[in-house]
Amino acid sequence: MIMGRKEEVMEVLYKSTRSENAPVTASMAILKGLSEDGGLFVPTQIPKLDVKLSDLAQMSYQEVAYEVMSRFLSDFTEEELKSCIANAYDAKFDTEKIAPIKEVNGVYYLELFHGATIAFKDMALSILPHLMTTAAKKNQVKNEIVILTATSGDTGKAAMAGFADVPGTKIIVFYPKHGVSAIQEKQMVTQKGDNTYVVGITGNFDDAQTAVKKMFNDRQMAKELDAAGFQFSSANSINVGRLVPQVVYYVYAYATLLRDGKIQEGQKINVVVPTGNFGNILAAYYAKQMGLPIQKLICASNENKVLFDFFRTGTYDRRREFKLTSSPSMDILISSNLERLIYSLTGEDPKLCRQMMESLSKDGCYTITEEMREGLSDFYGNFCSEGETSEAISATFYGGGYVLDPHTAVAAGVYQKYLRQTEDSTVTVIASTASPYKFARSVMGAIDSTRYEGLGDFQLIEALTKVSGVPIPKAVEEIRTAPVLHDRVVDACDMPDTVREILGI
Repeated sequence: MIMGRKEEVMEVLYKSTRSENAPVTASMAILKGLSEDGGLFVPTQIPKLDVKLSDLAQMSYQEVAYEVMSRFLSDFTEEELKSCIANAYDAKFDTEKIAPIKEVNGVYYLELFHGATIAFKDMALSILPHLMTTAAKKNQVKNEIVILTATSGDTGKAAMAGFADVPGTKIIVFYPKHGVSAIQEKQMVTQKGDNTYVVGITGNFDDAQTAVKKMFNDRQMAKELDAAGFQFSSANSINVGRLVPQVVYYVYAYATLLRDGKIQEGQKINVVVPTGNFGNILAAYYAKQMGLPIQKLICASNENKVLFDFFRTGTYDRRREFKLTSSPSMDILISSNLERLIYSLTGEDPKLCRQMMESLSKDGCYTITEEMREGLSDFYGNFCSEGETSEAISATFYGGGYVLDPHTAVAAGVYQKYLRQTEDSTVTVIASTASPYKFARSVMGAIDSTRYEGLGDFQLIEALTKVSGVPIPKAVEEIRTAPVLHDRVVDACDMPDTVREILGI
């Protein structure tokens, strides 16, 4: 039984990282997605996890979700929030545990890919439509909500799966036409739903994300939308409705290890997160600030190692070659959610945060102060090359009988580097962010580079199920024969006109 909300739970409001504007409620922050000044919404205070860890260890995923999310989303009633959670974490997931943990050679992999689209984005995007439609009712919104999203591969499909045919919403997803895996693209372009639209762009993810942000900040476009009965909102990780549900699975992971006797109550753990946009590891940072006993937050990057260089030097510099890798969801040079950490490091100084973000936009870089760098002590950053990523897949398969997708392999490889450098024996959880089936070509190539050469995508999937012993997920079976429903491709500069055309304005 889910515990009731404590009467003394404090009200948590959300303020912008870039101005002193009056804070808004959680439901309004979810609806807006992005502040009018271009800043990201952050909680006015991080609520404390005022539930005993031993009590959390006895709870289901849904119950833990309520305990964590009710602290952040304080203007949602108990009934509203429990309804959102029940509708999100149900039979769409292929396990009742929702986010099970697998132990491989003494390391704990938190499997976040058991949802409808077999990637970690399902964990937040299963609940976001319910949070958003509830928020719309709470705030008497009459306009149709248009979810506008840029994706590097996984967010788009997971968001569409969540919002498909949800009344009062439309969803438009832009993705880099040549920057996602074949399975990722097939998942998106076969998406059903009268309110779903998928558009490829000729640029990269950063081009798509930049254009989406510009549309959010375009006052004239907002007026055009409003006149036609629409308003934008975001399903990208910049939305607090994405961020808060991600805090849950780190708390649940700790509770699971405690329940299974792998750790003692209060014992610290390390968390390794493969990330490009910084949202997933920021959620772990928030969990630590809530009071979850996390020692080190290990940030794993691929060859687009802008975050690693930032942790190493204190300078964030996107002026570099954009690399297409086998872990495309991390092929990002502008890590949007890092702004929330920067804001925290400035001592919550919106003026200084704005200056740094404007410098990033105008000059392509910014440098934090030495004092701010001291605030990064919770983090360790490193990266894996393509060769090291492939090696991590091979080593984990042949050494532990467990198959990693390339993103999780980046995390596993970075963790090995961390161990060699520190000899830190702390119990460690690695966020396993996607099913290997989503990236069968890269995975099978790493397991045996010659044997599987020349096979088609679905032949590789058949081979993967044989070597892994894991059944082919329903999400993959469904797209095998699904017809392509979306084939539009535009230049990034034409994205605003494409949105107008889709909406008929």
